[in-house]
Amino acid sequence: MQTMPDTPQIDNLIECHLDITSCEVDASTLLSQHSGLSKQVIKQAMQKGAVWHTHGKQVIRLRRAKKALKVGDKLHLYYNSHILAEVPATAELMFDQGDYSLWYKPYGLRCQASKWSDHTTINRFIELNTEPPRSAYIIHRLDRAASGLIIIGHTKKATAAVAKLFETRQLDKFYQVIVQGRFADNTVTINTQVDGKPALSHAILFQYNPELDQSKVQVKIESGRKHQIRIHMASIGHPVVGDRLHGNAAADAPDLKLCCCEFAFVCPVTATPVQFSLPEALRPQFE
Repeated sequence: MQTMPDTPQIDNLIECHLDITSCEVDASTLLSQHSGLSKQVIKQAMQKGAVWHTHGKQVIRLRRAKKALKVGDKLHLYYNSHILAEVPATAELMFDQGDYSLWYKPYGLRCQASKWSDHTTINRFIELNTEPPRSAYIIHRLDRAASGLIIIGHTKKATAAVAKLFETRQLDKFYQVIVQGRFADNTVTINTQVDGKPALSHAILFQYNPELDQSKVQVKIESGRKHQIRIHMASIGHPVVGDRLHGNAAADAPDLKLCCCEFAFVCPVTATPVQFSLPEALRPQFE
């Protein structure tokens, strides 16, 4: 067994890559020996998605400390104590359709994992907190800073079918945002590119708060570019409250006031129209 190059150890960060040349020692023992971390810490890192196993062309997260290893396999540890110490926010099941379900994703819960962990993602939260356990597949994403309804697939067939609705724009999705300033009374259509790709948003005023000089706005998007609503709102002089990236929010500003509130589509499983709406209490509120 050899330790591959590039095994940095910088304070809370340890990256370790091992070639397996013997099958006599289990993964947690090997990684403990080469990283200097205890076996218990390695096992916890495994459960949180920080350890990977290469077997042939397949590279997957390794969660079982006693998993049999074969000569020629590789182990990879991406340990960051700050990331692994994060506590995932709690998602809430809103609508269960069997093959897929809709959950409320709160601020801070991720839709995309990294090589360092997956324990703060909504799909991993669902896998660990549903009884009986269910597979959970991400179909679409919300920013870590955003909240609202997210559709999760539980079978590969249903996941592909719902994903196709997004791809072919056969699904209506509505968001609510609170933005700075007095928004226009008429429907505003924004048709400017995001990251060089076409992006179309339609926004209409719900309510204006003169004391805060903020507006609650409903936005319907006909595309799904990264940060589309945040970029579009900022481009017309109404940045989303709490937007530190595209707006002018200070570091101590409230959480991002952007929420996915409603979906309407023809269910690909039952072929019937369905509509799912988030309760008012979970929608953005003036503060």
